[in-house]
Amino acid sequence: MGMFGISAVMMIAGQRGSYALAGAVTATGLAATALVAPWTARLVDRYGQARIAVPATLIAVLGSAALVLCVRTHAPAWTLFAAYAATATTPNIGGMSRARWTHLLRDSPAAHHTAMSFEQAADELCFMLGPVVAAFLCSALFPEAGTLTAAALLLTGMLVFTSQRRTEPPPSAPRAGRSPLGALMPVLALFAPLGVLFGSMEVTSIAHLDARGLGAATGLVLSLQAAGSCAAGLLYGARRPRSLRTCLLALAAALTLPWAAAATGSLPLLAAALLLAGMATAPTMVTAMSRVHALAPEGRLNESMTLAVTAILAGIALGSAAAGSLVDHLGPTTPYALPAAAAVAALAAGMTATRAK
Repeated sequence: MGMFGISAVMMIAGQRGSYALAGAVTATGLAATALVAPWTARLVDRYGQARIAVPATLIAVLGSAALVLCVRTHAPAWTLFAAYAATATTPNIGGMSRARWTHLLRDSPAAHHTAMSFEQAADELCFMLGPVVAAFLCSALFPEAGTLTAAALLLTGMLVFTSQRRTEPPPSAPRAGRSPLGALMPVLALFAPLGVLFGSMEVTSIAHLDARGLGAATGLVLSLQAAGSCAAGLLYGARRPRSLRTCLLALAAALTLPWAAAATGSLPLLAAALLLAGMATAPTMVTAMSRVHALAPEGRLNESMTLAVTAILAGIALGSAAAGSLVDHLGPTTPYALPAAAAVAALAAGMTATRAK
């Protein structure tokens, strides 16, 4: 799943010669995902993972194949939007995996904490390596290689995952009047600024390094942030969980470091700052997701976690756009204040979320 975005951008830009078109297509897919993903997750909770996830994945894979075909045959631009929007049915496999751990370890809070930390570390690793692999395939083989490989991996992985019926939680009809959106509103207000943090940090770092002639180091520097989060997730899983407020305080403090390091113009300092900022991310995400588990209505766990992911995606889109605008108007260094401000906003929202019942 970490390969699809950059694969689509490189494929469309490489064949059509327009990054604006590529960005618009991927943005449309993100918007479609924000609308469709919670409904897909609701069906998964109600009818079972295998019964819903497999056909939903097939639709998404067919959408990816249609996108490749439209790009190759120089079909009208609107067909690219339609094809990529079909990939919005991709199930939230991370949420389904977490739902299985919650079902299996419902009587063991310590083991559940370790499992959630492992899942977060695995997510970071996949989304760190995915874009690198996609970029290599698109440039070394042919522009469509990344999308085709990602689609094949998604379908294979989903079939293997859903074949494990012994660990699948039983379907459960949701109780009337228990909307997860209402129950989760306080914590969703936390995930949105976290998304802004992620989106703005990536765009700002790319612009900052490119402005200093260090574009070749962008992938390595950004991967340090993800690597720090991955390592911290594994370490956090082996220790006693901290409060959400403590994690958010650490995150807010750590996010001031890239801003300060960028002002010095030192690449090693910026790389170290991003590593430390990444290390504060995984514990925050694990603890926040645990809050989602606690607030989710019975029978709506996967839908609840998908709503959290949707809030993050919305924040990423907003953060990316805002950071791009700030870079154009203020230069490539000052916008590092945006992820720092987003971390403070997340802290404020987190204090409200910890008081929610």
